[in-house]
Amino acid sequence: MMWIEDLRQTCRDRLIGNEIFFFSEIDSTNREAHDRARGGAREGTGAREGTVILADFQSRGKGRRGRSWESPPGANLYLSIILRPPICSSHAPQITLLAGVAAARALSGVSGLECLVKWPNDIFLRGKKLAGILAEMEGEGSKVRFVILGIGVNVNWRREDFPADLGVTATSLHAESGKEISRAAAAAGLFRELEKEYTAFLREGFSARLREEWNRLSWINGKQVTLSSPEGTLSGQALGLDTDGALLLLDGEGKTRRFIAGDVSLRRMDNDENGTQINTDEHRF
Repeated sequence: MMWIEDLRQTCRDRLIGNEIFFFSEIDSTNREAHDRARGGAREGTGAREGTVILADFQSRGKGRRGRSWESPPGANLYLSIILRPPICSSHAPQITLLAGVAAARALSGVSGLECLVKWPNDIFLRGKKLAGILAEMEGEGSKVRFVILGIGVNVNWRREDFPADLGVTATSLHAESGKEISRAAAAAGLFRELEKEYTAFLREGFSARLREEWNRLSWINGKQVTLSSPEGTLSGQALGLDTDGALLLLDGEGKTRRFIAGDVSLRRMDNDENGTQINTDEHRF
């Protein structure tokens, strides 16, 4: 495909995208990236850092917690990036946060629309899910061997083609802008912003600048949310990230709680048939 060659030319001297393997159809880009990072039988040696696996269609796209990712052909971006950060495994979740910042900025830049981050791994546009990020780590002791950063972006998926169950909660750049977006430009911008944040992270760690940028781009900060985590379910006001990248939540008793993992849904006040306000949850992924 012509746009893949354009992308390869754009990224040939960069870290992210220095090598791009394209598949017209694949089961999962994350699975392929895992095989290459480990040194799969077809390659013989592990792929170098910055290698990208890109597909036009995934038959078994992966989301968080074993969920599937809808992957129609010819419209969107489905890709996985091999990273080899020299960090402790406890810091690996911070890569998802920096990737969210990079993706929000890149997609805003290519579309002219305001794309925001939703903790821990989604990009939202006008209240609907635009993109998802899945980071999978393989370690050795306390050290990271590699991280596979999977990213799916709804680029040119037309509103009328969304499955009925997704049309309420998901969107695309095309659906919101009304125009065709270059997939090469979207991917190149994503790789550029990701490389910028990743190299800064390797120098500075999860810096105050990165935390402030995430909080600036947050879709949930200041809102009433419900958070489901291994510790249970809790409702409260999202306050943003702390210095380690954990989400801070102000509960109903005025206590600030800290979470490093979980799923967030936005609470909304609706009126029942008698006009009384009730809590409902929306945007649960």
